Amino acid sequence: MTRLLIINPGSTSTKVSLFDDERVVFERSLFHDSSVLLQFAHVNDQLPFRYGVIMEMLQEENVAPESIDACVGRGGGACSQPSGVTIVDPKLVEDTANGLSGTEHPAKLGVMLAWKFACEYGKKAYTLNPTNVDEFGDLARLTGIKGLYRLPQAHVLNQKAVAEFHATKLGLRYEDCNFIVAHIDGGITVAAHDHGRMVDGNLGSDGEGAFTPTRIGSVPVLQLLDYIERHSLEETRLLCARSGGFVELFGTSNAATVHSLVEQGDRKATLVWQTMIYQIAKLIGGMSAVLSGHVDAILLTGGLVRYADVVDGLRARCGFIAPLVAYPGEMEQEAMALPVLKVLHGEATARTYTGRNVWTGFEGLDL
Repeated sequence: MTRLLIINPGSTSTKVSLFDDERVVFERSLFHDSSVLLQFAHVNDQLPFRYGVIMEMLQEENVAPESIDACVGRGGGACSQPSGVTIVDPKLVEDTANGLSGTEHPAKLGVMLAWKFACEYGKKAYTLNPTNVDEFGDLARLTGIKGLYRLPQAHVLNQKAVAEFHATKLGLRYEDCNFIVAHIDGGITVAAHDHGRMVDGNLGSDGEGAFTPTRIGSVPVLQLLDYIERHSLEETRLLCARSGGFVELFGTSNAATVHSLVEQGDRKATLVWQTMIYQIAKLIGGMSAVLSGHVDAILLTGGLVRYADVVDGLRARCGFIAPLVAYPGEMEQEAMALPVLKVLHGEATARTYTGRNVWTGFEGLDL
């Protein structure tokens, strides 16, 4: 029997699972309100807090850390990578901590937490499908500013897991399908999956796209520049990814609190909630154009998909594009555990982190 500890830090939660081979021993998730996480000036500063949460969960479940064979952490923050399983090593941890990708999403803590656990208890550590898996096409990268490119940042782990699951339900391979997948939770990313590759999508951790419980979404550039002139650059960066959206408008990142106001008929909450749905629908419509209208299904996933008005609102606006299917919650824990089990059982091979980005520029072009 192989025992795996799965660590999944999100923008508003820490989720931990323990697997004995393919069997889930326990799975727990602890919500962290913005009032807690904003006490930490930098995402890296959350490491001791999140590690304490994990160790407390193990203690409460009467699991001895020594009994665990390997640890798997969600990833992001280092150089862009191909999809698949990667061995966590000192170079990957260093680049992750330094945020070489230019973004600061709590998913990066998965690599750092897995490495800390592995070092303390002499175990193996792995990661897979980090937030910056790079499968973009060239048309998705270029901007109107020379040397400034759009680089992928999305919920790759869950998006690919849901897409593969749905393809299997259809009796098809993921690589033979075209899907639009929307992960809707503390962060929101919508991507076009073209025959097994995420060829375009909004850059969620940069604040691009729909606003979310913690992020500002796309805003008019000149107005944002005016805002920066009246506030510090550091305050604006924080607003983009950690203190925007519901936090800015309601003082909390707790979607349940906001939706409760919607259910009570609160005008402000209703307007904000419906605007979020409207903006997600615009993202889905854009990705249908990326796929030239050849869409096998629109797949909704993430914590906020548990609300019927989110699903119904998106179906009303986007149902003409393709069948819309909801998968509330995430499939990330299984998506991290099962591929690593194959590696540990000798049925698959894990990559070694190269320290180089997948894409390095438009060769031979002055762009």
